[in-house]
Amino acid sequence: MQNIATLWTTLDPRKRIVIALAVIAMFAAVIGLTRMAATPSLTLLYAGLESGPAGEVVRALEQRGVVYEVRGGAIFVDSAQRDTLRMTLASEGLPTNSSQGYELLDSLSGFGTTSQMFDAAYWRAKEGELARTIVANPAIVAARVHIANSGSNPFQRDIRPTASVMITSNGGDVPAKHAQALKFLVASAVAGLTADDVSVIDSAGGLIGAAEEAPSNLGEDRADVMRHRVQRLLEARVGPGNSVVEISVDTVKTTEMIREKTIDPESRVAISIDTEERTNSASDQGGGDVTVASNLPDGDAAGADSSSSQTNETRERVNYEVSQTEREITQSPGAVKRLTVAVLVNGTITTAADGTETFAPRDDAEMEALRDLVASAVGFDETRGDVITLKSLQFEPLAVLGTSAEPSFIASLGLDVMSLLQALVLGIVALVLGLFVIKPILAPARRPQPAALSAPNPAQAGSGAGGDQAVAALTGEIDESDMDTDNLPVISDRTTRRSENDAGDDAVARLRNMIGERQEETVEVLRTWLEGEEETVQ
Repeated sequence: MQNIATLWTTLDPRKRIVIALAVIAMFAAVIGLTRMAATPSLTLLYAGLESGPAGEVVRALEQRGVVYEVRGGAIFVDSAQRDTLRMTLASEGLPTNSSQGYELLDSLSGFGTTSQMFDAAYWRAKEGELARTIVANPAIVAARVHIANSGSNPFQRDIRPTASVMITSNGGDVPAKHAQALKFLVASAVAGLTADDVSVIDSAGGLIGAAEEAPSNLGEDRADVMRHRVQRLLEARVGPGNSVVEISVDTVKTTEMIREKTIDPESRVAISIDTEERTNSASDQGGGDVTVASNLPDGDAAGADSSSSQTNETRERVNYEVSQTEREITQSPGAVKRLTVAVLVNGTITTAADGTETFAPRDDAEMEALRDLVASAVGFDETRGDVITLKSLQFEPLAVLGTSAEPSFIASLGLDVMSLLQALVLGIVALVLGLFVIKPILAPARRPQPAALSAPNPAQAGSGAGGDQAVAALTGEIDESDMDTDNLPVISDRTTRRSENDAGDDAVARLRNMIGERQEETVEVLRTWLEGEEETVQ
């Protein structure tokens, strides 16, 4: 600590500020790394909830001590606990549906409640109950029901109630059959409402289950369905990739109405028989004179000849009904006119003992059995002109393109790549601050090496004590390479002191002369020494 305090006092204010900022940045990087390591990876739990159900979910999470985060209208929790929390909250009935049902009628009292208010509350409760029933489907997340009731006005005629249903699916599309079921559900709950008067709309704004005209590509769609059936049937026998199926469906493109009436004269049936019998009788008596006696009852009349006749007539009438047949045929677009099926089946390959492969087409019995299966699958009708072509030929091998998709090593470990990248970036920042900012500041300052004096000019060297001899550049050090220190003579102390004094005086004189000759170089040397001493004192 003493060395650190001493080093801190020797730094100038600019270096102190740099060190303080670097230390703060390092602490921030370390705190960020720690927070990232301690904070779990959050994922979406619920979204699109209203205020009431969202508050209940948040309260349940706080009671369990679960770390959560609210972003806008969404709630995020730890990805490792998301599925468990969803099942646990669902068991408690969370999140609750915000729509209210018949409990709305409980708040109505007899005083101050008009018939219009009660009717409005009743239909609102009806809509809420239907929405609850629809949301009970696992494939539907949210639902809203709107019923347009005609009311009880007796002066209104020919007004039918209608309804609309808005649903939000759980990620996938709602099939048309589910939409039809919802229509019948709403229609059955409202008196006088039919399923045709109910509209079902999904979250994307599309109408589901609406009656549509026959599309122009109906034949192609039907051919795809048949191709899938035949392909699945053949692969069960010949194996995947050993069969190719192509189906062409010729459909009716126009609407055609045919009326046919057939009469069979041979097939007659008597439906009624009328028999009529007629008898006529006639008599004729001979003529005579008319007297009084002939008019009397008992009188004698004159005798005469007489004749009589009788006729019998029988008539029979039989009514027959002739057999006749009347047919009215309407062909709408999409009816199949002709069906053509082409099937190509790969043969069998036999490998011999020496490794050679031999191709052999499938036998006729097997091909005939496959043809019967194909005919049954597509609904073959010979009278309609359908054709099935089934052949067994050798397939050409196809090279596999591309590579198989395999999970990476990081994905197999289950690590969050983004979290690792963030931690790596923060680590690099902390390392750079430590190596390139703090370490150079805390390292001891290097003393600058004294610059060597350049050799004097020959003109200036000639005027010195050395005469014409060139003087080498001064470096402040004594060159002992030419001195024989082992053979130096031994002299007395006095002689040595006198010699040292004489040598000292001679050296001082030479130094003075040299300073006078090299003033600029001398000033540079002194300046270098002074700067080195100042740094040492600091």
